[in-house]
Amino acid sequence: MGANISGGGSIDGDATGPPLRPRLDDIPESCAALILARLNPPEICNLARLNRSFRSASLADFIWESKLPSNYKLIVEKVFVEEDRDLMNLKKKDVYARLTKPIPFDGGTKEIWLDKNTGGVCLSMSSKALTITGIDDRRYWNHISTEESSYRTVAYLQQTWWFEVDGELEFQFPAGTYSLFFRLHLGKSSKRLGRRVCNTEHVHGWDIKPVRFQLTTSDGQHVVSRCYLDNPGSWVLYHVGDFIVENSNALTNIKFSSTQIDCTHTKGGLCVDAAFIYPSSARKEVKLCS
Repeated sequence: MGANISGGGSIDGDATGPPLRPRLDDIPESCAALILARLNPPEICNLARLNRSFRSASLADFIWESKLPSNYKLIVEKVFVEEDRDLMNLKKKDVYARLTKPIPFDGGTKEIWLDKNTGGVCLSMSSKALTITGIDDRRYWNHISTEESSYRTVAYLQQTWWFEVDGELEFQFPAGTYSLFFRLHLGKSSKRLGRRVCNTEHVHGWDIKPVRFQLTTSDGQHVVSRCYLDNPGSWVLYHVGDFIVENSNALTNIKFSSTQIDCTHTKGGLCVDAAFIYPSSARKEVKLCS
């Protein structure tokens, strides 16, 4: 394939003509693979469209295994049912593609997936996997169906004096820095004549005092932040805090909460979708809390 690079002469074989210029098609597949290994997954997929050499090189297992998290085999064992574990027999590119799609586990109350751009581990816990004070009292809380959550249901608060949502997760994360968020929404959205409408009738009390977010880990990390809830009608990722995983071979236990328990006033009209954990390198549009 690379013979034309060093040879001289014109296209019709005239030795006196100008030397042939190397083309992308002349790059050996092994060299193309080494180039692709230094790129991120979207860049690999874009270059794979250039020609046959890059397309073939983009299928190499060593390229995609380097993009998978160090514990991807553990993820497969933890969340896939037994009949789906033959995923490990697929090409690593196919393994990567499958893991970038949310995979439910723990009875469908949690999801795990890989960030498409970085290969970082992402997790979410639905409102049903969280401990919500008063959730069983229908005077205050209800679970409502919605297409705006990947879990197809959210917890809706009509009114309460004591707002408290707690979560706990234990997982073997790859080493790195992670960010934790609550996905919240002021108002109750629905469809009317095919259009999205938002009922803010019950929204009140969130502008009086901020919500307190807290995060602690089993190795002693502790973060506290406060934020006023705003933007009725829009889903917002509220940044609870960041934590660092140094030992990818150890389980990390995370406890987190969202509270507003000042009983001098009521608050309501809030939808709680889920808690999310993303690699800090995966940039998201979030509400930063102080």
